[in-house]
Amino acid sequence: MRKALLSHVKRVVVKIGSGVISDAAGLDEKQVAAISEQVCQLLDRGLEVIVVSSGAVAAGKGQLGIHGRPQTIPQKQAAAAIGQTRIIREYKETFRARHYNVAQVLLTRDDLSNRRRYLNARNTVMTLLEYGVTPIVNENDTVVVEEIRFGDNDNLSALVTNLVEADMLIILSDVDGFYDQDPAEHAEARLIPVVERVTPAIEGMGGKTSGTLGTGGMFTKLKAAKKAALSGVGTLIVNGRSPQILTRIFAGEEVGTYFLPAQSKLTAKKHWIAFSKKPRGKLIIDDGGKQAVVQGGKSLLPSGICGVDGGFERGDAVRLCDRSGQEFARGVISYSLAETLQIMGKQSAEIAKILGYKYRDEVIGRDDLVLTGDEGEDGD
Repeated sequence: MRKALLSHVKRVVVKIGSGVISDAAGLDEKQVAAISEQVCQLLDRGLEVIVVSSGAVAAGKGQLGIHGRPQTIPQKQAAAAIGQTRIIREYKETFRARHYNVAQVLLTRDDLSNRRRYLNARNTVMTLLEYGVTPIVNENDTVVVEEIRFGDNDNLSALVTNLVEADMLIILSDVDGFYDQDPAEHAEARLIPVVERVTPAIEGMGGKTSGTLGTGGMFTKLKAAKKAALSGVGTLIVNGRSPQILTRIFAGEEVGTYFLPAQSKLTAKKHWIAFSKKPRGKLIIDDGGKQAVVQGGKSLLPSGICGVDGGFERGDAVRLCDRSGQEFARGVISYSLAETLQIMGKQSAEIAKILGYKYRDEVIGRDDLVLTGDEGEDGD
């Protein structure tokens, strides 16, 4: 079965966790070299590989005399500045020995939230792949602040998977896969080989803990798998410290946990709206407006808006919430906050008269809107 699932894979994102390539002492150079060698073997098979690598902070904190996880953003930034150069050097040396090249790509959430910068990042990575160069992607920890953080590299790897339209996401972790309960606390924990859909019950099994070296735990990996699934991509979580794990995966060995792609996937643009573009405010939608959007598959008209919250400009992403405050959709709005306040609750035919101009009849067009609530994902 696993061989059949992998038969279509031509482009793969490999996310390497901090716990895989570092330990309490810092960067595990032999482990970096071992995984790099396996990636080169995939390149030999004709696959395109994008690596999302954690470990910069763990690699650099020792030189600053920091024990454990850095407690402040400046400490983390300083450790990352030192550690990132070490990691890239290790990847570069192993790849060069196999006659391959790597390139460093550092991103912040702002880079993927802004549509123009998103497309620029995509063009850069795609050009590197065309030239046979393997991108090594990481969050730009040296400049990032809380407002523009991805949160963890599991999230980043899912967004990169959508960015490059990869066929598969492989998350190399320090556990063998997804269990029905924490194997560190429950000896009877059972590995689940296949997950059809990341439901709230599945998320509940993942917990919300993280390790001492990284920011993510199983919960963040489940979130990443869910986002990748909505791109129509399967995710495999495996133990990155298992010998030759990438080679064994593509030999068809039944290892780790495979998360199936969603049957109805989001378009690349809608995935960007749902996960990459950061919402700036929210609209309160009346029952009729919600029904038109959710059940009717319609655009959002000004008549359906009964309240606003937060500040936003034309072209920003906003949350669509019902009267109880529950989010059910997100979209890119065609009017600013000031304009929306004037036209909300009105008919589309009145927009030009109220504002003196009109961009469009819809406040949010259907192509710029994606469902996010329990009603299901919008696969248009």
